[in-house]
Amino acid sequence: MRIIIANHIDPAIRDRKDLRAWTQRALWGAHDGDLLVLCAPPDPGFLKYATALTGTDPNRLQVVVPPPGRFGGRLLDPQMLTHPETLEQVRAHLADLGGDEAVEEIWALWPSASVARFAIELGLTEKLPGAGFLAQGGGELVNNKAVFRMLAAAAGVPVAHGTVVRDPAEATATTLSLLQNAGAVVVKQAHNGAGVGNELLVADPGLATGHAGARHLHHLNHTNPSDVSEEVAAYWRERWAWASTQGRFPVVLEEFVPDARTVYCEQHLTDTGTQPTEQGELAYTSRRLSHESVPLRDLPPAVEKQLLEGSASLARTYQAVGYRGRISTDAIVRPDGQVLYTEVNAQISGSWHIYEVFAHRIVRATQAPHRTVTESHVPPHWMVPDGAAFHRALADLGLGYNRATRTGVIVSMPIIDHPTGAGGAQFTFSTVHDSPAGHAVIWHALEDRFTTTPRAAARPAERRHG
Repeated sequence: MRIIIANHIDPAIRDRKDLRAWTQRALWGAHDGDLLVLCAPPDPGFLKYATALTGTDPNRLQVVVPPPGRFGGRLLDPQMLTHPETLEQVRAHLADLGGDEAVEEIWALWPSASVARFAIELGLTEKLPGAGFLAQGGGELVNNKAVFRMLAAAAGVPVAHGTVVRDPAEATATTLSLLQNAGAVVVKQAHNGAGVGNELLVADPGLATGHAGARHLHHLNHTNPSDVSEEVAAYWRERWAWASTQGRFPVVLEEFVPDARTVYCEQHLTDTGTQPTEQGELAYTSRRLSHESVPLRDLPPAVEKQLLEGSASLARTYQAVGYRGRISTDAIVRPDGQVLYTEVNAQISGSWHIYEVFAHRIVRATQAPHRTVTESHVPPHWMVPDGAAFHRALADLGLGYNRATRTGVIVSMPIIDHPTGAGGAQFTFSTVHDSPAGHAVIWHALEDRFTTTPRAAARPAERRHG
């Protein structure tokens, strides 16, 4: 059995507010006899739904909910993992399951030092891969985008032209230098994901940017070199605190690459080696992550070779540093076919359940006839009142996942109502399809059911990746 810890990035690094629904994706990885540590009790409907698809017996899962701690149970307080009440519950379950010897692995969504402390308290450090590295705060190191550029240089893999800066003056000089050869500069926080921590500083007003992952956008207004210099300096006076998280982390600056396609290759790092697990593609609409598809089948052979080789080099480098577990090596493909690496996420990423559980375990996507799994965020022009309404729509439209046809919709997480009662429920779901046309049929049916704006204004066809 495994001890599964459904945590997320430590709040000391990045405060995510409320992750009760998102971290329950850990349920997709549970097998009979596993013990799960969750920040809140699992949603009963989602537990039943997920285990029905995976074949896991929910009655053979053990669940521990630590005291709510500083965050009221909205996310797992790292300090609560070693709270006496938590440890007492875990030890009691282990005694019933056969003792410490029954534990095969401690498996956490986020590589927190608190997980290492948890393992130490239980006398199970040998069951946590890379425990010593994690205990010294290594999880922050290998998930830091600034550190990534250093390790990418050590690995000899290509990255977008740019550098790491540590104060506003250095940021201003570097930005001006990068703008001499590019229409825009990408500003990256050291810790953030899905483009939320990226800002595009755009000098070319005609530049298309909707296909890029950057939640924030800033247009420069002046063309005179002296005016641009002052405007960039003013930008950094205003945005340095945001970009550096109040001066706590360095900032990454990169040349923007127009018309690039965003892809990734995930790897599993162990004491004995590294192994690729899956490749996929990320698609952005209006600079926000909208869709992700696995497996990735349409890369030209020369491009796929670059992706795999560079990913393997990064995996070996991160393994040498001391990290063990899953990593996602993210990259962009330039229009000329060159692969440039952009970051590494050394954690159980948001892609894991899409390929490991949906594509490989449930759908068997690589078996003939092939299937593709496309994960989507509920788009802003939809209004889904609540989880019951979405599942009712799937039933009415005949769009729930069908084991016989291996097509349909899999809901990826509990659907929790919007806390303010406005804007509708926000969640992710996966469409399993045999072709782009098959995906479009399912998507359009759901869009007709939930759209609040004209269809022509909001088709997935808005996606661009080169």
